[in-house]
Amino acid sequence: MASIIKVDTIQDQDGNNIINENANTVTIGKAGDSINITPGAIKDGSGNVVISKSGTTVTLGASGDTVSVASGAEFVGGGTQWQSTIVTGTTLSAVAGNGYWIDTTSNACTVTLPASASVGDFIEFSDYARNWGTNAVTLNPNSLNFQGNTSPNPVYNTNGQSVRIVYSGATQGWIPTSDDDVTLETPQGTFAEYLVVAGGGAGATNDGAGGGAGGYLTNYGGTSILLSTGETYTVTIGAGGSGISAGVPNISNDGSDSVLSGTGISTITSVGGGKGGTKSGTNGGDGGSGGGGTVTSSFGSGTVGQGNDGGPFVSPGPSGGGGGAGEAGNTDGAGAGGDGLSNSITGSATFYAGGGGGCSSGTGGQGGGTNGVTNPLSSSSSPANTGGGSGGANDASSGNGGSGVVILRVPTANYPATTTGSPTVTTDGTDTIIKFTGSGSYTA
Repeated sequence: MASIIKVDTIQDQDGNNIINENANTVTIGKAGDSINITPGAIKDGSGNVVISKSGTTVTLGASGDTVSVASGAEFVGGGTQWQSTIVTGTTLSAVAGNGYWIDTTSNACTVTLPASASVGDFIEFSDYARNWGTNAVTLNPNSLNFQGNTSPNPVYNTNGQSVRIVYSGATQGWIPTSDDDVTLETPQGTFAEYLVVAGGGAGATNDGAGGGAGGYLTNYGGTSILLSTGETYTVTIGAGGSGISAGVPNISNDGSDSVLSGTGISTITSVGGGKGGTKSGTNGGDGGSGGGGTVTSSFGSGTVGQGNDGGPFVSPGPSGGGGGAGEAGNTDGAGAGGDGLSNSITGSATFYAGGGGGCSSGTGGQGGGTNGVTNPLSSSSSPANTGGGSGGANDASSGNGGSGVVILRVPTANYPATTTGSPTVTTDGTDTIIKFTGSGSYTA
């Protein structure tokens, strides 16, 4: 039986450590030493290669062998190579094996990961100045998977965060392994298109002007938003402005906002339409689109990206038309309400957010705007869920502005059928359309 010699340290004749074992760490030489291997090989008693060297390549075992490292063992000198230069720029191209201190005091930073990686490659990042919560670090996986997904890009936005990612192979790709990073940073969900229209403003009495249309916001046909799986998104439908009774000449009412909000998206708020102005001096209201003006009052302003200004009084009349999503009041003639915009998110083209006509003969704009009227007639209310403004009246009553609407369009394959508020659900091709005519919610 062969003898077993148990030692903690092997030294040379000068007392220098060659191999040293301390707890579970085995160190060859000491810091600054060069380890030289004579060309050839180290073999076991049966002549099998244990360590061989050819040129500058050192090989453990022979082809086909399995090289095992005992649990708790550690190779010294092969750890993270922390970079001495602090990263302060907006971009960084990361290299496997490196560690980076990233200071986002002045700006956010996007880190591009290597375009190719091998199993076991790792990279570390650390919040140098504890500012990632203000200016985040975004990782661009550079076509490789991250936590099993190709999108969205992971974002790290916690002050003091440290991240260590290791490449696991093509299927899952990079996986975070640091203790303070257990979140799925590439949440999956449903890509959605939307139309959000606010409530329209009411026309006024007393030679009243037309109400402005509700604000109009949509991404239909453009860039979709990502609704995260399992998250609930709240829908608020704005009411139309209340019409004015005859004999109440100095007031009018704006429409209310429609809102789509929830985790992971920027809140989408369409602004309620502006009220119509009155001859008694009440100006047309500002809003998604502005209310019209009269001979003694100004028209209201629209919101950029949502609607247009109301129209002014044009002598000898009628009073100004309310603005619409597609054009300002009076564009199609004195007192005409501005036309709204056509949208096919439901599968058929429909106009929304037209302005109300000014009294006494202004025509309402396409998209729910109603006509202005003269005595003794009262103006009609705008149709519900169009966001249209109602027409102005002389001394008769004015109608209500049209309520708003929120419509979502998602791939049918990803539609979970989880809603509140009883929206109307239809399909168009491979998509499902969820039309909210009253407030409710949608869970992705």
